[in-house]
Amino acid sequence: MKKLETRYLNELMKVLLDKEWLKKTKNSPVYYIKRGVKKKNGLRYDITIVPAKMLGKEFVKTKGHEHKNSYQEFYIVLEGKAIFLTQKGQGTKIKEAYAIQAKKGESVIIPPFFGHVTINPSKKDLKIGNWIDENCKNDYKLFEKMKGACYYYTQSGWIKNKNYKKVPKLIFKKPSKGTPKNLEFLKKIFNF
Repeated sequence: MKKLETRYLNELMKVLLDKEWLKKTKNSPVYYIKRGVKKKNGLRYDITIVPAKMLGKEFVKTKGHEHKNSYQEFYIVLEGKAIFLTQKGQGTKIKEAYAIQAKKGESVIIPPFFGHVTINPSKKDLKIGNWIDENCKNDYKLFEKMKGACYYYTQSGWIKNKNYKKVPKLIFKKPSKGTPKNLEFLKKIFNF
């Protein structure tokens, strides 16, 4: 098992909305990841802890990424509340965008070809677990280039990221309950 990884504010600078706040803020830890807590049949289980805080106008979030290959990912909320923001498109033109709010015991499957970011919208710390194929690699390039996902979640609500050429209306979906008995579907690679 690997040690706890810390994601610092300076690693998220490119994906945050509030650039004025960033200028006045010192580098500090934003969230923590423990990879490989469990391994089973080629799948890896990680835990991410996102302490409650604001990043300027925005609620605290993970950096956001796409998968370099077309794997799916399974998330479950272990403590607190999360918003999973998912998006699918071609480069700067997003075709689909979904927000799924989940609380303890609820889960979300990130489909193939979707980028995603996890937001802690509450005043309590968020702890999530995720299962993913051990061969899956994360790609942060689009989120860095576009200065975040296609929407930011702020105290004033959702704000479109104007760096994208096309951003559709955000659709709200419901989470699932618990963990599926069989997670083998996470190992399937899609080639469309």
